[in-house]
Amino acid sequence: MKLQMYSVNFDASEQLNAFIQQRVNKLETFYDRIIDGEVFMKDNGSQGGTDNKEVEIRLFVPGSTLFSQENADSFEAAADAAVDAMRRQLKRHKEKQATH
Repeated sequence: MKLQMYSVNFDASEQLNAFIQQRVNKLETFYDRIIDGEVFMKDNGSQGGTDNKEVEIRLFVPGSTLFSQENADSFEAAADAAVDAMRRQLKRHKEKQATH
């Protein structure tokens, strides 16, 4: 899957990009008609407190765009949560397509 990665307010490491790419690629096992996607990683460190790492995933599928956004203490945890939310959306989208 073609995936555009954007890091806001910081420079993402190759290791982080590879981790997120690997997680998002696993979503194709649930729905194989994903066209492409975008991942936005935001470091909201200036806000203080916990959950200052944000990951947004936007996947483009035929006829729709699916979106999930999660915050956590680390980008890895936020990415895992966002991918899990996206997995549920993809399953729901696939079931809806099967009924039509």
